[in-house]
Amino acid sequence: MNYQDVSGSTVSRGIVRTLSRQEELSLLRDHLLRLDRQSRHDRFHGFMDDSFVERYAEKCASDGTVIIAYLEDGVVRGAAELHPPETSPDVLPEIAFSVEAGLRRQGVGSLLFRKLIEEARAKGYRFLRITTGAQNDPMRALANKFGAHLTFRYGESTGTIDVKEQPRPELERPAIITPVDAARAVIHFNRAYWKFLLRLYGWKQIA
Repeated sequence: MNYQDVSGSTVSRGIVRTLSRQEELSLLRDHLLRLDRQSRHDRFHGFMDDSFVERYAEKCASDGTVIIAYLEDGVVRGAAELHPPETSPDVLPEIAFSVEAGLRRQGVGSLLFRKLIEEARAKGYRFLRITTGAQNDPMRALANKFGAHLTFRYGESTGTIDVKEQPRPELERPAIITPVDAARAVIHFNRAYWKFLLRLYGWKQIA
């Protein structure tokens, strides 16, 4: 199930995990149906009725789409979709995101984006395609944050993301301390130590 704790993120009330395609179809479907009118318009690049959303969720459960979801109390409140390249006309895996209005601007989108990049890297994908409505500024900002190069065409913004350019959290290391840095730190420590001793014994002047 790939359960993952998100207590260190901006959002700390829920978990992020991959949904089972068939068993948890209703969780994705219900999340998409809960999107307000504008959010649904942004997600599907136009208003789609409930029957379309239900068919869409069913298709995701059967065509190999990976759904990484943010859940609170077992309810999906945000989802990142990684569609296989076979379902795309240009044979590029396509990604899509949706976050319910009450959780906007709380880090859910960025968190899902990072987990999706990890999933794409594990599958060996090099490039991802993202398409969003021209008026969906939050999604465009999120895509730009992760290096997408968006172009406007036919009322949509479309771009690609180079997976290899994304940072690898597991490879991040602390900054390297050089000998000069170490010597400077010792000097600062010694100076602070002697200042403390001189103050302790009532000396005001420091040689």
